[in-house]
Amino acid sequence: MENKQNNALGTEPIGSLLARFAIPSIIAMLVSSLYNIVDQFFIGRSVGMLGNAATNVAFPLSITCTAISLLCGIGGAANFNLSMGRKEKEKAVKFAGGAIGMMLILGVILCIAAELFLEPLMRIFGATDKVLDYALIYTGITAVGFPFLIVTTGGSNLIRADGSPKFSMMCTLVGAIINTVLDPLFIFVFDMGMAGAAWATVIGQVVSGVMVLVYLSRFKTVHISLKTLIPSRSSWIPILSLGVAPFLNQIAMMAVQIVMNNTLTYYGAQSSYGRDIPLACAGIISKVGMIFFAIVIGISQGIQPIISYNYGAGKYDRVKLTYKKAVTAAIGISIVAFLLFQLMPRQIIGIFGSGSEEYFLFAEKFFRINMFFTFINGIQPISANTFTSIGKAGKGVFLSLTRQIIFLLPLLIILPIFMGIDGVMFSAPIADGIAAALCIFFIVKEFKIMEKER
Repeated sequence: MENKQNNALGTEPIGSLLARFAIPSIIAMLVSSLYNIVDQFFIGRSVGMLGNAATNVAFPLSITCTAISLLCGIGGAANFNLSMGRKEKEKAVKFAGGAIGMMLILGVILCIAAELFLEPLMRIFGATDKVLDYALIYTGITAVGFPFLIVTTGGSNLIRADGSPKFSMMCTLVGAIINTVLDPLFIFVFDMGMAGAAWATVIGQVVSGVMVLVYLSRFKTVHISLKTLIPSRSSWIPILSLGVAPFLNQIAMMAVQIVMNNTLTYYGAQSSYGRDIPLACAGIISKVGMIFFAIVIGISQGIQPIISYNYGAGKYDRVKLTYKKAVTAAIGISIVAFLLFQLMPRQIIGIFGSGSEEYFLFAEKFFRINMFFTFINGIQPISANTFTSIGKAGKGVFLSLTRQIIFLLPLLIILPIFMGIDGVMFSAPIADGIAAALCIFFIVKEFKIMEKER
């Protein structure tokens, strides 16, 4: 007999469902982003600007972990909920188990690859000679936690799909609390510097990962056996199909981060700021931006079980209402973030340690220009995830790539040629505006198709 929680997805008021699934997801994503923010805070106050720059250089690998997590987690969860909505319980089991197996395998592969090619990767990611040693220490240690980070982030999607969003949130919360407590202890009391911050992060990730694995072994709606953990062609192809959109969005973010790091150091050397100030400032600003974006991603993940189940059950009015409520909430949050970024950039950057006047002037300018269209940035991830949740992976992939790859990446290369380092700052708001307009066009068109299918 189908679990009551899954029945509720098709009958309970959308507002209460959205709150139940999105709020724990938002908290989990916020807490997850604290791993980087907490490290940035304590490193900035102990190691200084070069330490902050090092965490920025290491950030593409963290993005890669998130990409793999979403590939397996959202792909597995979407297929799981679509199958449960269609009363296909045996398929649902294979999707949940296959997703877990894929996370474990890919996590170990990424860990080994990062350790084997550590220095070349840091160079590619934009490390300067002054920053390289700090980046090698930090990334060499945090790579050990990659499999656990992937299982935590990806497994959380499956836990939400199983109807336990609060436990999903707790898994991430416990790890972040451990990291926050251990960071000052390792960095200041034991005088471990960058290594202390890295080990605090790894320990928190291991605890969170173990909690997720324990839950997944006791799934509520279906029984997941060890046999189902082995990915089969019948499970991994649909998982990859529906997980590829958020995966490519994260990979696009990684590509943009790498290009931005290298562009900032190249054009920074030609400016009065030098190479290291833009790299350090951009790192802090991207992490602060991730706090806001974590809320939006949390909303987009929270809608997945609701949209997938109702679309599978043919309840299109509930699909549209879920999307509209999610976008409204995201825009409201985005407006608050926009005001903070425009009115308080110096105060925000000052949280992460001191610096020269040039350091703060660059940070203020970068904040205000780069984050100008923050108030519409929630539209793209929610729209892309909506298409993924209804099984239309192609449109989800396209919308996931619009901002980062199709618009932002070329602008990051072209605009600085004519505008110098200012071109890096203006690239983001231009890409944001075009991507949001395109998403609105696609989602309106899709809703008209649903109207015809009623």
